[in-house]
Amino acid sequence: MTLAEKLKNARAAKHMSQRALAEAAGISLRTIQNYELGARMPKRRDTYTLLAEALGIDEKVLLDENADFVLRAGEQYGGRGARQAWDLVADFKGLCAGGEMEEEDMDAIMQALQEAYWDAKKMNRKYVNRRYRRDVPEDGA
Repeated sequence: MTLAEKLKNARAAKHMSQRALAEAAGISLRTIQNYELGARMPKRRDTYTLLAEALGIDEKVLLDENADFVLRAGEQYGGRGARQAWDLVADFKGLCAGGEMEEEDMDAIMQALQEAYWDAKKMNRKYVNRRYRRDVPEDGA
């Protein structure tokens, strides 16, 4: 189940409007609408916490492996890394749409793609902006 579906279902179960959720979470209405349309995902982990608290549910209900992958990519490689990870997830979902592949097989393939992404990032570390590299001191020395 996607974040969009989880968010809609949790909000409907609480009989909340999108506006009420936006106000309770301190997030704009347009952002909530984008999340529920599947057009965007939260860029920061604490956004999941805000949404979960506003809905009175555990954050883990909203956060799945793909979201965690995108968030980790953003934390380690900035906005560009997050966009690449999001594109990878979206492209893979598009490939699987309407197919007859077992859920376990899709999960295994997605996990393999994520591992390949991390391996490629490690190999290309020298091309990563210095502020996102953990192996370079803050002062640039």
